[in-house]
Amino acid sequence: MSEEAKPKRTISKRLHHSPEVWAQVRRDYLAGYTASACHERYGVSVDALRKRASLQKWCKAHHVQSQEIPPPLHPFPAPEQAVKTGDSRFASRWDEIAHAAQRAPQSDWSTWLFQGGRGAGKTRAGAEWLAARAEASPGLYALVGPTQHDVREVMVDGPSGLRNLPGRERPWYERSRRRLLWPNGSIAYAFSAEEPERLRGPQFEAAWADEFCIWPRPSETLAILRMGLRLGVAPQLVVTTTPKPIPALRLLRAEASCVVTQAATEVNAAHLAPSFLDGLAALYGGTRLAEQELEGRLLEGDGALWRVADLKRAGGVAPVGGCERVVVGVDPPAGAGGAACGIVVAGRLGRQAFVLADRSALGLSPLGWAMRVAEAAAEFGASEIVAEANQGGDMVRATLAQAGAPCAVRLVHASRGKRARAEPIAALYEQGRVTHCGAFVQLEEELLALGVSESEGLLDRADALVWALTALMTGGEGPRVRSFDFDPRPRGLAG
Repeated sequence: MSEEAKPKRTISKRLHHSPEVWAQVRRDYLAGYTASACHERYGVSVDALRKRASLQKWCKAHHVQSQEIPPPLHPFPAPEQAVKTGDSRFASRWDEIAHAAQRAPQSDWSTWLFQGGRGAGKTRAGAEWLAARAEASPGLYALVGPTQHDVREVMVDGPSGLRNLPGRERPWYERSRRRLLWPNGSIAYAFSAEEPERLRGPQFEAAWADEFCIWPRPSETLAILRMGLRLGVAPQLVVTTTPKPIPALRLLRAEASCVVTQAATEVNAAHLAPSFLDGLAALYGGTRLAEQELEGRLLEGDGALWRVADLKRAGGVAPVGGCERVVVGVDPPAGAGGAACGIVVAGRLGRQAFVLADRSALGLSPLGWAMRVAEAAAEFGASEIVAEANQGGDMVRATLAQAGAPCAVRLVHASRGKRARAEPIAALYEQGRVTHCGAFVQLEEELLALGVSESEGLLDRADALVWALTALMTGGEGPRVRSFDFDPRPRGLAG
């Protein structure tokens, strides 16, 4: 036989298909489609399909209920996974059952940080927020967890993950491509914080980042993720985490565009095992570990001036007859917007000090924060505003005058570091001579961080409180400062 007459041998390449594809093939094959139709749709060979059907005993006779035309091919493994699942009574109840910290902020925001204790409902909040966006309109989203395993087992398939939300569409997870698919075309890609470079290139309109504080390189990974948030009108990022004393979390909290909500474990106790909180409270109650892991507070390590026990003891109410004297402590921001302005109102009655309000704010213009100071002073009947002038005494003087400050203004210049200024005030807390008339969670976290070098410059609320209580309580024995009384007439500042 000549070379031309010999039959040509064809070399076929064996294709491997993911378990997800075979699950869809099985569904359609059992629904009545022929092996050839499944081959055309999914690319699996007819022989491979028939062999698998024989080995796994795919029997159509037990599944085909009528001779009608089978349903069209779906990109999901089963029809019930593409519709609402679970108890229909819960279909629209998330806004009703969610506690305050689990609800997305109402104001405009680009980053929402939900900081909470173990079991406070952080995963459910992040999943509900992302699922609502994905169902509303087709879009591209990112899921970022500490590891790929965490993304799949917690964020996707966990009890509060995206595929187990009562009353919501159940997306299909395509393992081979590490992505979630919704029926309307929305796609959420899964990323591990262990591989931040994989976030380079893709782009998204929103992202959910879970357990930020245990990422290997949190600041770097977060920066790369944010550079990919460039689709849509207003890209948004949700970060859910149990806090740890790392600089990356403090920097995130200090951003003007970041809105923080916080919840302790006990807020979500109705959805936890009855003995969970009691058992942990018996073992770790009153310790720093409990404050961090159960209360969701951001604590610091050795060297902090304030103790958790002192701050817990400080809780109370304002005096019925009012205070003898009220002042507003102010730590102005360094720039014209973007930084935080610490504003704390405090009063004195006898030997006891009372912290009445924390009106600190992020991202205000100079006139904006000055007006906020003036409003707080008027509301509480303050006799004096004590403002740090290290960031520009003339600017502080002018803006407070323009805002219509209703009382005297005293500008002070610090001549020692934060720790030295704060030590006498921390001693007042140890003596039980300071009462917090409200839940000042963020202020107390900053007090717990005071004295730790890595937190310098991020403690605006704590600085404002120190100035206010120094003016009220320490007299001439407080930290050495140079003070200047406010006079609206132009004059030079005396040293």
